[in-house]
Amino acid sequence: MFHRGSGTTTGVLDPETTTSGPAAEEGLLYQRCRWCGTAMFHRLLCPVCQGSDLRTQRSAGLGVIRHATVVQRNTPGARNVSLVEMAEGFTVRGRVSGPLIAIRTGDRVQLTTALDPVRREPVFKLVEEPYSGWH
Repeated sequence: MFHRGSGTTTGVLDPETTTSGPAAEEGLLYQRCRWCGTAMFHRLLCPVCQGSDLRTQRSAGLGVIRHATVVQRNTPGARNVSLVEMAEGFTVRGRVSGPLIAIRTGDRVQLTTALDPVRREPVFKLVEEPYSGWH
């Protein structure tokens, strides 16, 4: 189903404005529906109105951990997998770097790498360092 004026899904994941240099390669790209304004990550259709007229934008990289878990499968050591709600309103699955015991739901994070070369997922770091007075 296409809304009037959209026609195809060609270029949905391409940014509208092209820039060059290393700063253009960094950053998390997401889509925003032109009809209802819903923000989403890597979709072809809007999950709210099913519209295909999406514009690609660059995220500021700030977010909040909504769910965090430790995975010990297929890796030499344990690793963190988290759902991060970004400031723009979409949720993305990624990895938060740092000590596993310090990563908690509700912690604020900042994007460090948009695409991890091994797992091909975003990597975040904690904005506020954990309180070290207990150690």
